[in-house]
Amino acid sequence: MLLALQIFAPNAKAEPVSLSLAEAQHRALARSRQLPSKDAAIAAARDMAIAAGQRPDPVLKAGVDSLPITGPARFNIGSDFMTMRRIGLMQELTRSDKLRLRAAQYERAADKASADKRVATAQIERDTALAWLDLYYASRMAELVHDQIGLSELDLQAAEAAYRGGKRSQADVFEARSAVALAQDRASDYDRRVSTAQTVLARWTGPVAGAALGDLPDVDHVRLDPATLDTMLAHHPDIAVLDRQQDIARTEAQLARANRTPDWTVEVALQHRGPAFSDMVSVGLSVPLQWDRKNRQDRELAAKLALADQARDDREEMLRAHVAETRVMLDEWQNGRERLLRYRRELLPLAGDRSTATLAAYRGAKATLGEVLAARRNQLEVHLQALQLEASTARLWAQLNFLYPSSQQTVQMNPEGGAQ
Repeated sequence: MLLALQIFAPNAKAEPVSLSLAEAQHRALARSRQLPSKDAAIAAARDMAIAAGQRPDPVLKAGVDSLPITGPARFNIGSDFMTMRRIGLMQELTRSDKLRLRAAQYERAADKASADKRVATAQIERDTALAWLDLYYASRMAELVHDQIGLSELDLQAAEAAYRGGKRSQADVFEARSAVALAQDRASDYDRRVSTAQTVLARWTGPVAGAALGDLPDVDHVRLDPATLDTMLAHHPDIAVLDRQQDIARTEAQLARANRTPDWTVEVALQHRGPAFSDMVSVGLSVPLQWDRKNRQDRELAAKLALADQARDDREEMLRAHVAETRVMLDEWQNGRERLLRYRRELLPLAGDRSTATLAAYRGAKATLGEVLAARRNQLEVHLQALQLEASTARLWAQLNFLYPSSQQTVQMNPEGGAQ
C-alpha cells in the first residue's frame, strides 16, 4: 500500500493533491533556470553565426596629404600644388570559404549548446526522480517505525497488566519501556530523514501545499537494451556534447587551413587640391606577406588539428566509460530485483512467522517478553532492509531510465532482460 505523505505543512481540510514522479519532473523542468540559460546561449550563437558570415565593414578614410608647415604657405591647404585633401574607402575582400567557416564555427557552437540543454534536461529529470524516490521510501520507512511504536506501547500495557497480576516480573516492564523509548528515538531519526528528503525534492519542484506522493512508477523496466548498449550510448547527451565539440574543433582546423591564404584589401581614394590644381584619384591593393608561414600559419593549423584529435579521443574515452558504468548499473539493478524477490518470497514471511510464533509462545508462558521484542525487532529490521534494498534498486532504475531526457525514445527491457 503506497503512502500519501503530505509535503510542507499541508492543510488538513484540503483535498490532497497527488504529486506523481512525472508531475514532479514536469515542475522541475518548468522552474529550472538552467534550460532558459541554454536557450539564451543557443540564440546568441545563432546570431553570431549570421554576423560572422558577413564581410567586414568598409573603412572610411579621410585626411590631408603634403600640408606645408613652414614658409609663407604653412598650414594653407589650397596654396601648394602638392597639398591634397583626401577621402577614400577601404574594403577587405574576405574569401567566401572563410566567411562560411566563420559562420559554421558559431553554428557548431549553437549545436553544442543544444546538446548541453539535453544534458541539463536529463540531469534535472534524473535528480528529481532520485529526490522523489528518496522521499517515497523515507516515508514508508518512517511509517513502519511509527507502527512499531504502537506495537511497543501495546506490549508495555500487557507487561504492566501482567506485572500487576503477578504473572510477570518488573524486569519485563522495564524492558517494554525501553523498547518504546528506542522505537520513539528511531522514529525521530526517520522523521528527520523524511524532512531532509522533502527539502531536497522542494529544491527541484518548489513548495507544494497539500501535495501527496503518487504511485510508485514501474521500476522493473528501463529504457535500455543491453544487446545494443554501445550503439544506444553513442547518442547519450554527454557523448553528443563531445560530438559537437569535435565538430567545432574540425571547423576551426578548416578555418586555420583557409587562413594560410591571405585576404586582399582594396582601397580607393579621391584627392582634392587647390582650385588651381587638378584633382586626383588613387587605387591601392594590400596583400599580407606570410613570410614566416611555417612558424605562424602552419603552427596554428597543426594546433587546431591536434585539438580535433583530442576531441575525438576524449569522445571515445567517455563512450567507453559510459558503457562500462551503465553495464555495472544494469547488473546491480538486476541483482537488486532478484534479491527483492527473495525478501518477498522468503525472508519477510519467515520474519513474520517467527514473530507470530514467538508471541503465541509468550501467551502460553513458553517464551519471555524479551524474545517477543527481539522477534519484532528482527521483523522490523527485515522490513527496513527490504525497503532499503528496494530504494537502492529504484535509484539505479532512475539513473538508468533517465540517462536520456524522457522525450527521447529508447528501447525498453522486460523483466527477463530481453528487448521488447
